[in-house]
Amino acid sequence: MDALASAAPAGGAALVLNAGSSSLKAGLFAADGRCLWREQRRWHPSSGAMEEVLGSWLPAALAAWDGEPLLAAHRVVHGGEHFTAPTPLNPAVLEVLEDLIQLAPLHNGPALAVMRWLAQWRPQLPQWACFDTAFHSTLPLEARTYALPAAWRQLGLRRFGFHGLNHEHVSDTISRQWRSGAKAPSGPLRLISCHLGAGCSLCAIREGRSVATTMGYTPLEGLVMATRSGSIDPGLLLRLLRQGLTPEQLERGLQGESGLLGLSAGLSSDMRQLRQAAAAGHDGAQLAIAVFRHSLLEGIGAMAANLGGVDVIALSGGIGEHDDELLADLKASLGWLGRVELVRVPADEEGLIARRCLSAAGGRPAEPDRCSPTA
Repeated sequence: MDALASAAPAGGAALVLNAGSSSLKAGLFAADGRCLWREQRRWHPSSGAMEEVLGSWLPAALAAWDGEPLLAAHRVVHGGEHFTAPTPLNPAVLEVLEDLIQLAPLHNGPALAVMRWLAQWRPQLPQWACFDTAFHSTLPLEARTYALPAAWRQLGLRRFGFHGLNHEHVSDTISRQWRSGAKAPSGPLRLISCHLGAGCSLCAIREGRSVATTMGYTPLEGLVMATRSGSIDPGLLLRLLRQGLTPEQLERGLQGESGLLGLSAGLSSDMRQLRQAAAAGHDGAQLAIAVFRHSLLEGIGAMAANLGGVDVIALSGGIGEHDDELLADLKASLGWLGRVELVRVPADEEGLIARRCLSAAGGRPAEPDRCSPTA
């Protein structure tokens, strides 16, 4: 946090709150898009209530800023079919969001807890929501439809896609770079955005529009993740149900005990720790990395097929931005795609949320300066 930013008033700014499955991020963004302040706290239901984390941290952190923010903006993972744009919160919206918790329990529940806490702490502060599913509202019919009985599909069982806020940020960033550079393709820009963190998903983007993605009805589908299984054979779940597992046991296993954690036999869900253990010869860590890699390469191939070729593959998220071994492996493994630029783009969901919500509320935010977390 630089001295110039710390002297800026908060009035007219957006306070952005991003409750993830393993972290709680907050940022303050000026009306012109500048990042004034940003911090992150680790959070997990087992470590205490969301309200306790917020109450012991946020009021003190914001005490140095003059003035009241113009609005507070939240990242909401699942917007269902109802929400495809930044939306001001009111009792009717909150009621729908409560109903959507079941579709993304690791994310929507904490986001609602933050909204309720903020309404108690700053009752006069307008609150807005931005949705991870919104960017994928452009998915064509064939990309969002499951091959299910018509009666089931009429219940709203379809692919929504997630991580849309960061995929949109990656798309905006790459598009600006290509427009201003000498490498612009002769046809539409074909981009694969790879969000690789605790949650992982790919998005095939053509001319700034999502045309295919790996996550589906919930954030469980697709790539292998930290503790989530990714795509598996539905018949496997039927067998477990017939053996007596309850839906609650299935959910707990698929959401919190699978992925890298399950593959490494409980060693770790953190790719950094798995890399170290694999180098020391740990069989479970080696298996976890190998299955993760296989899933990722398979997904990139599918996204490339949907785009009819690729110009840029962008890595984002904690693993995508920092795992040098993965970057080297992808460079060596994806030569068959032809001339493809492989780049890293720092995730910035909060900056995008601030720009979208300030714009929707009548502000005119400019392109943001980069601002790294202070904690």
